[in-house]
Amino acid sequence: MTSFTEGGLNKRLKELNSSQQSIQTLSLWLIHHRKYAHTVVKIWSKEILAGSESKQLTLMYLANDVIQNSKKKGPEYGLEFGKELAKAFKQISLNNCSSKTRQNLTRLLNIWEERGVYLKPQIDEFKDAFGNETVKNSTDEPPTKKVKHSHNHKPKKTKSQNNGIKKDKEIVIEVDGTKELHVTLSPKTPVNDPPEPEELIKALNDLENAPSCDAVVRERISKLPPEIADVSLLSQLKGKDEGEELLRKVNDAVALLTDYNTRLVCEMEDRKKVSSMLHDFIQSQRDLIDQAEQRLQEYQGKLQKVCQVRQEVNTHLQNLPDLAQLPSVKSGLAPLPSAGDLFTVG
Repeated sequence: MTSFTEGGLNKRLKELNSSQQSIQTLSLWLIHHRKYAHTVVKIWSKEILAGSESKQLTLMYLANDVIQNSKKKGPEYGLEFGKELAKAFKQISLNNCSSKTRQNLTRLLNIWEERGVYLKPQIDEFKDAFGNETVKNSTDEPPTKKVKHSHNHKPKKTKSQNNGIKKDKEIVIEVDGTKELHVTLSPKTPVNDPPEPEELIKALNDLENAPSCDAVVRERISKLPPEIADVSLLSQLKGKDEGEELLRKVNDAVALLTDYNTRLVCEMEDRKKVSSMLHDFIQSQRDLIDQAEQRLQEYQGKLQKVCQVRQEVNTHLQNLPDLAQLPSVKSGLAPLPSAGDLFTVG
């Protein structure tokens, strides 16, 4: 991840668009730099005030992704955005936003309330700032025509009646060992905050000493006597001493196998966690590759323009006179003739 600067943030917010990649990439970057949450939200708020309606909606989607996916890392963004969201909703409402935008943001507020992203009093504050207008489907759409159905044909189900309709995007992700349902309104569900390279390397190194690689314990298990796992051999016991000896071996085997199974379960969870870390790390690298390609194209274009200017300058210099071939003026110029010399007839 690149380092945080206010100039870098301003540039990223200016370049932000509604595409899934753009929102996801910037969301990951902001969560990575969550210690600058106060500065981030202040600059975000300025962009909201100055942005167009579509830009404001994209910025709200960005805020939603950052708030929901950073809360397991810390409360910084939730608290900082909570101070500015009322002003943001009010500004969008004052711009007389379209019915579609109002509907999308109303849905955002309802999801925040359902998921407990913010407490109800604060949600009510956001709703009051956004205005009390209800979303009417007929505002920008013509009235629905009545369709007559014959008795031989069943009416078709609309999208709202179809049980198979896709609702808000939901995904169960695991953060620090805790599974949580996330709902996002951005075009693409963001992944977790990618791990630092050192953290990922350490996790991979730890797996080299995993229980499944413990040859000593596996050998001890393979050498356990067969009678501890075969109930039919109990009939061969000849006395109490043999029974007590068998019980001791069974108890030792139970302790050994219980411990090893517990370690294997932990290993399985560790491997799942590393798998998730690798997925997030690879995804973040892909996003950074896309960014690098975009910057490369941008600066290749700038290089091409600079090279073109250099060529023009070189061409211009070649057309200028060579000052070295002009008469030397170090000793001074020759004196001008006097008026009498000009009219003297030789």
